[in-house]
Amino acid sequence: MPTDDNAAGRGARAREPGKIQTTGPRPCLQSPARPATPGAASRRVVGVIQVHPVRGRSSTLRCTAPDAAGPVLRTDGAPLKTRPSATARPEPGGAGPRAASAPRATRATVVVAGVGGGVLALFVVLYGAGLASRGTGELRIPAAGTTSLLRAVVFTALALHLGELAGAALARTGPLPRSLALPAALAGAAASAGQIVVLAVVSDLDIPATYGTREGGLLLVMANGFLLAAGCVGLGRPRWALLPLAGVIFAEALRAHPEPYTPEWGTALTVVHLTAASLWAGGLCHVLRTMWLRRAAPADARAVLARYARGAVWLLVVLAATGTLSTLRRLPADVIVTSAYGRVLIAKLVLVAAASALALAARRRLLRGRDAHQAARVELAVLAAVVLISAVLTVVPDPHWLSTR
Repeated sequence: MPTDDNAAGRGARAREPGKIQTTGPRPCLQSPARPATPGAASRRVVGVIQVHPVRGRSSTLRCTAPDAAGPVLRTDGAPLKTRPSATARPEPGGAGPRAASAPRATRATVVVAGVGGGVLALFVVLYGAGLASRGTGELRIPAAGTTSLLRAVVFTALALHLGELAGAALARTGPLPRSLALPAALAGAAASAGQIVVLAVVSDLDIPATYGTREGGLLLVMANGFLLAAGCVGLGRPRWALLPLAGVIFAEALRAHPEPYTPEWGTALTVVHLTAASLWAGGLCHVLRTMWLRRAAPADARAVLARYARGAVWLLVVLAATGTLSTLRRLPADVIVTSAYGRVLIAKLVLVAAASALALAARRRLLRGRDAHQAARVELAVLAAVVLISAVLTVVPDPHWLSTR
């Protein structure tokens, strides 16, 4: 019976250790194993070879090891490096526990930083006006800490509500985070009503008599405006809340400028400044919450931040212009560092400069196609500090009294 020398040669080569066996449906790599009995030979599959021939190039061999029971060999008998299986468990003392503990450490750091930041913020709001007035000779403001805290809540409520309305337009289509408009409006109403109570206690008046004062009447308008905004949200018409919120901003601007010298200019500057600041801080907060919700789609999340960054540049310009004009109008040059108003304003300017630098850095990273999420989060933290300092700034005495005494 005739024999095929080539077939015999292929069979002999297939039985050699460390060679590719091509008789099966898939090429596989075999390695000699310890025989069960003397003189016997056995084979075990230690890897699967995938051959990718390319014309004009050498063939590429890819090997996947089903287990780690023995070495994987190339066709020339040399060891072949393989990647560990995705389901393989880490060895004792390896990086597995360390990697698992990393998220826990990160969460613990965030919690500690949040608690520490909250305590520091509360200290600044409650005692900032008193500390800034030390050594200036200015009169102490009754209930300055409580008033600063309530006004910080009002500013935060405005920022969250207006920022959510603007952020929803920037997010366009896609999932949106849970609305904070209703709790923000209710908190703003409660803080405005709380200021009425503080004013009544400090002035030794009953509540109806407090409504008759200029500041008490404006605070009542603010409380009702927040309640109307909450009603719009509750009725499912969140955009209708823009009108009562505009009334709140106008009432706050009138309240902040009781001085006899050009109050109309101060009111107009405060309306524009407070609106731009609320959109900057509140809009960034809503955008970051939206990005977290869409973290599975990084391109979509970056697009939302990019749209916000383009508008934030103009908000920064408006804030710089109105802030400069308000400072030139209200702060005499000879009491910049000797008045509480000047000292608090300097602290605010430093924080605003830091937030502006972070905003520009985030925009630059976006233009280069890089991730700007971290810079935006730090920017939001700095803006939160700006809101607190702004609340303290509304409580300290008018510096003109110190300049003209």
